[in-house]
Amino acid sequence: MNNYKSELEKQINPKKVGVIMAGNIPLVGWHDLICIIISGHNFIGKPSSDDANLTQFLSRLMIELDPSLKDKIHFSERLTDIDAIIATGSNNSARYFNSYFGKYPNIIRKNRNSIAIINGDETEDDLRNLGDDIFQYYGLGCRNVSKLYVPNDYIFNFFFESIESFNKIIDHHKYANNYTYNRTIFLMKQVVFLDNGFLLVKEDKSLTSPISVIHYERYENENHLNELIKQEAENIQCIISKNRTFPGSIDFGFSQFPHLWEYSDGVDTLKFLLEI
Repeated sequence: MNNYKSELEKQINPKKVGVIMAGNIPLVGWHDLICIIISGHNFIGKPSSDDANLTQFLSRLMIELDPSLKDKIHFSERLTDIDAIIATGSNNSARYFNSYFGKYPNIIRKNRNSIAIINGDETEDDLRNLGDDIFQYYGLGCRNVSKLYVPNDYIFNFFFESIESFNKIIDHHKYANNYTYNRTIFLMKQVVFLDNGFLLVKEDKSLTSPISVIHYERYENENHLNELIKQEAENIQCIISKNRTFPGSIDFGFSQFPHLWEYSDGVDTLKFLLEI
């Protein structure tokens, strides 16, 4: 909040800010709610059916702690009477959001994925921490690692040994269904892949990988790596590397622990709200 101290001290005319909340991981729209309340506006949220109960429960708890927020936080299935919009969804839904809400000041978020850089000198603990970035929330979040960049001569044996402790993820029936389906498709199409019994590793340029699958791409040197990442900059949510050696990256194991001042897609939500 320190960056906006003077703006936050000013009296504002509260606006009604609609938020279409994603439901891929728990409380994925909570940060937007916090920013709206801090900025002095009114929150009108359309929760995802996958995450409605938890979000609304915490909202009620916040109102119990500060009753003055009762008239500032509302949930609705239809966003009609609004002055601005924040919407999070897929690339397909973003086109719909732009068409329907384009007349309002808006932040419309699309698909993004996170990547990890492996240089080959990682320890077992490093790669186990990377396993958290891959498997937490079953890989459903945009901050989950869906693609690895590895050196040309990288062999995955040590990687598989290091993440073996995550093998119980296959006990979840929905994850197991994804694993079985994707493995079957790869076999039928004669796709080359690696398999440790709960994760499929496939060489692929795409950042987006199905649940239970992680893509990888090989790089020749640091310059080649920089060029590969530069080409995908608009599609990357966050970058993970050992000890944050890559500029702007996060250390292994911390992809799902963003600070409050880390904004989705690099778009400063609080700045947007103070300018509407």
